[in-house]
Amino acid sequence: MCGFVGFTGQIDNRQQALDAMMDRIVHRGPDMGGSHLTDEVALGFRRLSILDLTEAGAQPMGNEDGSVFVVFNGEIYNFMELRSELEQAGYTFHCNADTEVLVHGYEAWGERLVDRLRGMYAFVVYDARNHRLFGARDIFGIKPFYYYRADGCDGRPATGDFLFGSEIKSFLEHPSFVKAVNHQALRPYLTMQFPATDETFFAGVYKLPPAHCFTYDIATGALNIRRYWECDFSDDNSKTFDQYVDECDRVVHESVDAHRIADVKVGSFLSGGVDSSYIAACLMPDETFSVGFDYKDFNETNYAAELSEKLGVENIRKMITADDFFNALPDIQYHMDEPQSNLSSVPLWYLAKLAAEHVTVVLSGEGADELFAGYSWYEDTREMKTFKRWVPRPVRRVLGRIAEHMPFIKGRNFLLKCAEKPETWYVGQASVFRPDEADAVLKPAYDKGPDAFELCAPVYARVPGFCELSKKQYLDMNMWLPGDILLKADKMCMAHSLELRVPFLDKKVMEFAEHVPARFRINENGNKQVLRHAANRCLPDEWATRPKKGFPVPLKFWLREQKYYDYVKEYFTAPWAEEFFDTKQLMQMLNDHFAGKALNQRKIYTSLTFLVWYKRYFIDE
Repeated sequence: MCGFVGFTGQIDNRQQALDAMMDRIVHRGPDMGGSHLTDEVALGFRRLSILDLTEAGAQPMGNEDGSVFVVFNGEIYNFMELRSELEQAGYTFHCNADTEVLVHGYEAWGERLVDRLRGMYAFVVYDARNHRLFGARDIFGIKPFYYYRADGCDGRPATGDFLFGSEIKSFLEHPSFVKAVNHQALRPYLTMQFPATDETFFAGVYKLPPAHCFTYDIATGALNIRRYWECDFSDDNSKTFDQYVDECDRVVHESVDAHRIADVKVGSFLSGGVDSSYIAACLMPDETFSVGFDYKDFNETNYAAELSEKLGVENIRKMITADDFFNALPDIQYHMDEPQSNLSSVPLWYLAKLAAEHVTVVLSGEGADELFAGYSWYEDTREMKTFKRWVPRPVRRVLGRIAEHMPFIKGRNFLLKCAEKPETWYVGQASVFRPDEADAVLKPAYDKGPDAFELCAPVYARVPGFCELSKKQYLDMNMWLPGDILLKADKMCMAHSLELRVPFLDKKVMEFAEHVPARFRINENGNKQVLRHAANRCLPDEWATRPKKGFPVPLKFWLREQKYYDYVKEYFTAPWAEEFFDTKQLMQMLNDHFAGKALNQRKIYTSLTFLVWYKRYFIDE
């Protein structure tokens, strides 16, 4: 787990600029740094040593003749298998780090290398012979990858520089980078709580999507991006429910075994839910880590402590106060690179900080809900089940088409959901502002981006034949998971130099999960049925069956306390906030919530986190 930066093109003081870019991400790799400069490219690397702690595993790493160099962030869990195959083909290895299989793997297989990898990764290969770069991001988007093409502005000519790296903030140190807010990003963000467009909040900076790779021709500047992997939710009805449970338990245990490999100490995050509990029970670490809120009924760490005691491992806990929560927001938004208003980012910040005091690697349960159908949004309510039982699907489809043209009134969403066409109503796990509400609060200059349905449409278009449940899971795997869940997991942990591994998000686990029949994923007994029964093999009933709660945060109560009302008010009434928002509308939301007239905490927080991010990068920077 590390971080890399790089750029093409000629600028003055290239080494100095590269060093400054590396310093911006030193938190990703405090153990050592390295660089490699040629006339064509500058590569920089910060290392958090996990495998082969010696300098032999340092990056950038090259082959024997220097024609191929790699910078790589992540872990390749099948690197020993690939190494054995490459050694049989005649390649020589000089260290025990997984990075070297990327070097020789590219020599042997070229771009087909990505088809062989099992792991979490973002990497760039510099191919000196062909004067090009080749890079890729893992199939789930566990590791981040950003790029920027300097086109010139403010009267300066286009330089042709191509910048890339693990975090956007490193680009700030490059002289060709022009820092500006992307006007298209704020509107979809208000709806979905995370940066949902391919272009980031920094104008001209793009994310390489998950399961995509690219080639960049250094001589011509031609950039070609392609998808190299796709999931396939197609039911396999050849097995019984119990057979699926048996296989699930086997593949999860095997994945945890692969994810435990490290030359440093490994621990586990642990909440009260089934996902992290299952991982902890498979791993059996020396220590588990949990956080809760020091407020009334918002502390669930007792579940983690109780399970840890049953497993015979130590549970280390921390309680978070309201002051802790608000004091951390500027640092959190800085490390996120882009505004993100998932409330769980704050407890995750403190959880990572706590764990990093004891271990270098942690395992966690992210991804189980998307792969095995664990979200409540995937299930029908009791009223929906009754309606579907008595009203034929063709009639429900007609009612759904009528509802599409109705205003946002009571009953509209019910009819849309019962029509079994998620394309018309489901935009993922987070929906904050409706499009009309976002339009009302934004200034015209920033009321320009696509709405949530426009962003979701091309994702749905790739899977027209999927069933309703599989469409929802597919959407979340391609938007919510990489854009929110995995982004905050990576950024919050790497801010504290902690490697996070997610065994559910493994290629072999995915190959199993995508063929579990929908009726075994969700049925009358609840959601995530195959996984829950598999987890029950090593967890007590209470943990295997407990409903998902996420990280409950008492924000709605804090925003009715004068101290925290004043904190938000200072941002909402700042002169620079008027560039983006109708600040009277913001204050109306805040005042109504403070007075108990409305529950606006999510809208308030989503607006606030954008302003905190903007202040940190464009006013304080």
